[in-house]
Order: sequence, then structure tokens, then C-alpha cells
Amino acid sequence: MGDSPEPADMTNKSVVKAVRLLRELARHPNGATATTLAAATRIARPTAFRLLHSLEQNGFVDRVDNNYILGWELARLGKIADPYSGLVKRVHPLLDDLAAELGETVTMSVTVGDDGLELIAQADSAHLVGVAMGKQVGRHFPLHASSTGKVLLAEMPQDKVTSLLPEKLESFAPRTITDRDALLKELGEVREQGYSVIDNEFEEGLLSLSRPVRDSSGNLAAILTVDGPRYRFGRDRIPDALQHMQATVTRISDLLWGDAPE
Repeated sequence: MGDSPEPADMTNKSVVKAVRLLRELARHPNGATATTLAAATRIARPTAFRLLHSLEQNGFVDRVDNNYILGWELARLGKIADPYSGLVKRVHPLLDDLAAELGETVTMSVTVGDDGLELIAQADSAHLVGVAMGKQVGRHFPLHASSTGKVLLAEMPQDKVTSLLPEKLESFAPRTITDRDALLKELGEVREQGYSVIDNEFEEGLLSLSRPVRDSSGNLAAILTVDGPRYRFGRDRIPDALQHMQATVTRISDLLWGDAPE
């Protein structure tokens, strides 16, 4: 018997190119010309113009003079769409892989508005976490005492952080940072190193690492987190865990925002 035939590639390249144009257009809140969009997406200008015309006819983009902006129909559909179910289904296998590799709990949170996070997916390892975390999906965590919160705060200008947080911060565990100035200093380190750590700051005995997940425009879209008890997931494991996490971040970014092959 011969080998089974390779599955046919069902990808429609015109649709892929149209999506690339929409994603690029999202980077230009004041609009962009067809020439600008074509150059940025490496799509031939005549092709880009035809696709933009089709998108305009269906309300997915609007045109003001020579500039295109995201359209009314795209906004209408966005209000109807479930924001998380499809996303969770796509990323969960990657979270499961990471949880199996590290033997710890893995979660993913998405940004909500300018200063909020929603934890939408969790993958558990064969181990129990060992501290009172349990099922975390839907929970909200203090920004200053969670590794996800520190990643989000590190994205903000300092004046916005000071407007959000009081000078004296609530304590949750022995090493919670309760001084806002000390937190601001640590947020600078988070920005520089590209990840955040909490160690006995939210719950006693809990160590947590978080890395940002960025969309195709470089904006913070989600946060990947690994949680574990310190007796098993100690600081000596941080370097290896961060490498595995970065590989997963790359896989998530490629899955959600990478272009299909030409």
C-alpha cells in the first residue's frame, strides 16, 4: 500500500492577504493609504488596492479621502464575537505542552481595556500546585502582587501607574511589595528583562513567572504565566523555565498572528 496523500492546503491566499492588510491598518489609527499598506505588508499595490476595495464594499474598511481606516462592519462584528472561546481552543494545546515540560501550572491572561487583565486559560501538570491556587480562570489578581499584573504595569507610563496605585499597597504575603516607589523601581527591571517574578508576594510558598505575548504590531495582547510551589519550583529553575516560556510565546504569536506561507 502506498503512503497516504498529504492533506490539501485549504488556505485561500487572497483571504490571508486581506487579513494582513487589516492587521496592518490596525497599526494606523489615523488611517493609511493603499501605497503605505501595500509596502508594509509586501503585497503588490494593485492587489492591495483590489483587496481594500472589496473590504470597503463590505464595510470592513472605510475610506476617508485617500486614507483607509477600519470599517463599521468590522466594529459591529467585533461586538458580537465571543472574545475568548476560539482563542482558548487554539492556544490550549500549547499551554498543555508547556505545563507538561515544566511540571507546573500554566495560565494565559488577556488585556482588557487599558489597565485590566482577564485570566482565560489554564493548563495543569500532573503535579498539584501545592498552594491554594486551584482553578484560576476568571479570577482577578492584584496588579502589584501578581506576576501578570507587574507585566501589565510595566507597559504603562509611570504617571499612569501612580494614578492607579496608592503610595501604600496592600500586603498579601510575607514579601509583598507595599511601597509604590519600590514597585516602580521593579517595574523598570521588568521592562528591561522582559519578564516578571513574584516570590512569596501573593501567596506564601508560591513562585510565579510571567512573560508578555505581543501581537503583530508589538502591542501587549496577552501574558503567559507559570505558577508553582517554591519547594518544587524554586529560583534555580527560573532560567530554564524562562527559555521554555519564550519558546511557547513565540509559538502563540506565530499561531495567532503569523502569516500563512505564500
